[in-house]
Amino acid sequence: MALTISEFARGGGVGVETVRYYQRRGLLTDPRPGSAHGSGRREGGRRHYSDEDLRRLRFIRSAQRAGFSLDEISGLVAPERTRPEVRSLARARIAKLDAQITELQAARKWLAELAQECAAGGPGPCPIIAAFEV
Repeated sequence: MALTISEFARGGGVGVETVRYYQRRGLLTDPRPGSAHGSGRREGGRRHYSDEDLRRLRFIRSAQRAGFSLDEISGLVAPERTRPEVRSLARARIAKLDAQITELQAARKWLAELAQECAAGGPGPCPIIAAFEV
């Protein structure tokens, strides 16, 4: 199947500019004739993407949902990457996610306490607003 860039982007759940950005970053191939990575065809001045290109785009999006940065994703898809290296990247990502979860839970607890204080009423400014002005 040959997809135009707009069909390709839509199939991957991104915009056309995101596809172009990923191409500039080297995460996706550029189907232009003569490009270093070109895997697609160009007919009538239009770029066409393959099913393999779409699988790669969906992989990138899935890895982003798992919290990987584009730099980390670039490392994940490097052909010389071994299983232990990929596992190490995943473990490092898990540690970062755990730290973020801890931070978010603390923020949630603090905000819930402020909301409770705000609901209690009382004189002076809202405790939420006052806390953010510090």
